[in-house]
Amino acid sequence: MTLEQVYAAIGGDYKGVMERLPSADFVRRFALKFLQDDSFPNLKKALEEKDAPTAFRAAHTLKGVCQNLGFDALYVPSSALTEALRGGSLDGADELFPPVEKEYQRVVEALKALE
Repeated sequence: MTLEQVYAAIGGDYKGVMERLPSADFVRRFALKFLQDDSFPNLKKALEEKDAPTAFRAAHTLKGVCQNLGFDALYVPSSALTEALRGGSLDGADELFPPVEKEYQRVVEALKALE
């Protein structure tokens, strides 16, 4: 699978990220680093432990990484979850987390096909 195909498979903004970042090799390298990023596991653990401040930080980090890499289909639900957690409450997190998890898994699977 090519980098462009990965972006198509995950609902990403390949054109936009290529305009912002210096080269396809650069994008590929950082996209693959996403597989080692601990934001999602930290988010999931914090939600399980009902730790709203840690969940907010993890969701905010995940949102930022997705925005920078053009992972739009994961950025949208992670942004919604970040905003819900911003006030320090877990209200709504149970409904907002599943779409984040679904899109995260889709990104991981596509990136693994790129490796």
